[in-house]
Amino acid sequence: MDVLISGAGIAGPALAHWLARFGFSPTVVERAPSLRPGGQAVDFRGEAHLSVLRRMGVLDAVFAARVSLPDMVFRDPSGRERCRLPTSYLGGDVEILRGDLSKILYDASADDTEYVFGDWITALHDDGAGVDVTFEHGPDRRFDFVIGADGMRSGVRRLVFPEYRPKFQGYYFAIWDDEGDDRDLTCAPGVLTAPGWLMFKSSVPPELMPYEVIAPDVYFDSISQVRMPTVSSGRVTLIGDAGYGSTLGGMGTGISVVSSYVLAGEMAAGGDAFARYEALIGPYARGCQGSPGRMLAPATRLGMWARDRLFGMLPKAPMFARIDMLRASAIKLPEYVLVA
Repeated sequence: MDVLISGAGIAGPALAHWLARFGFSPTVVERAPSLRPGGQAVDFRGEAHLSVLRRMGVLDAVFAARVSLPDMVFRDPSGRERCRLPTSYLGGDVEILRGDLSKILYDASADDTEYVFGDWITALHDDGAGVDVTFEHGPDRRFDFVIGADGMRSGVRRLVFPEYRPKFQGYYFAIWDDEGDDRDLTCAPGVLTAPGWLMFKSSVPPELMPYEVIAPDVYFDSISQVRMPTVSSGRVTLIGDAGYGSTLGGMGTGISVVSSYVLAGEMAAGGDAFARYEALIGPYARGCQGSPGRMLAPATRLGMWARDRLFGMLPKAPMFARIDMLRASAIKLPEYVLVA
């Protein structure tokens, strides 16, 4: 069966890898002209994340490309340290730059996947037996299934669920290239900034934000969450941030690789695969979602004082501090029969 995946970030290549191993023929279409290098560090934490990487055969490559990150230090405008988050709390079992991870997953899937860069989906027609797909540049094609793995601003989600928008959490976030220490942070009420890094509170909803004035080398987005009653419709479904995203703090990278394994395995099992995929991944992904804006950049001085006290307590309460590890591991991975 032919499966079209929209998005060549993390979830897309991971899903392509598993689909090929289960006997499908995956095609990945990516709007960018090539893989996107660089990016912030992402992490994997807990046995569920590591188990999928191990089964994929990429765990050693991920560890070989790991990076070490310093503590996150919060300072007032004069430079005085207010509090810090130890890297032992912030990180998972392994940290890796997003671009390096994307390349590892691409390499793991490229031999068995058709990749089309510089194009995107503009229309979908699901007739129950297959999906006719219109592209911006390439010719129309027909696929058995279409999977949206195209992030928080998913084009597939807009086409299939036009009534749904991610829920704005009241903050914006920007990243740009800078050689400074992006973990040495200056904070004021509702603002957190560092070289190459900015978070700020705003009442301006995303649909009114003038994104077109943002410099092309700056990643800028709202801090939002994707929460939907269902992520599937007919022969189309969503994976990763497209279906269960949080801009920050939602363990989206780990959820993407776990979801890719489960979705491909359920599709190989046949029947009502998308319903089974949602039943297993939906509660798990929603349990991992976080909204870090209010915690990292409180809007009031009292809120900043409470944040400082809480962060100071975390090293003394390791079980509370690593509740994220429990959430990341809160899934029992099924065993699927591989055909390839």
